[in-house]
Amino acid sequence: MTEETKNFTDEEREAMQAAAKESKARRSRAKKSPEEQRAEGEADLKEAIAKLPDTADQKLALKLHDLVSEVAPELVPRTYYGMPAWGKDGKVLCFFQPASKFKVRYGTFGFEPISNLDDGTVWPTAYAVTDLTNADLEFFAERIRLAVS
Repeated sequence: MTEETKNFTDEEREAMQAAAKESKARRSRAKKSPEEQRAEGEADLKEAIAKLPDTADQKLALKLHDLVSEVAPELVPRTYYGMPAWGKDGKVLCFFQPASKFKVRYGTFGFEPISNLDDGTVWPTAYAVTDLTNADLEFFAERIRLAVS
């Protein structure tokens, strides 16, 4: 192991390996139809959710997947550093970072810079998530709608 790789946690190295694998898969998918790309992305996302060791993370990821699919069906399911994500125009728009991914106390639902969330000079782009009530789902539905607009 090099000195540089010692600076990364096992979880970070795993995420980097997942990103490299995802990049290779995206290059391969670029030659396929949009329907095939969506189907493969959906399969990857569901596989990532199934691999989650914590059932709370699985529950949150499935609820978020259902919500994003309902609110913004134009977003393409995919993975992002091995985590569930949804993209637009080949780029990640939003993602779910499970608590178990980096051994932290809460998951995160976040938005990438392509999201249309700008509001003045400061706006939130990530949210800590420990559960999803109906009110939380409504809140995220509005954030997702705004992000894709």
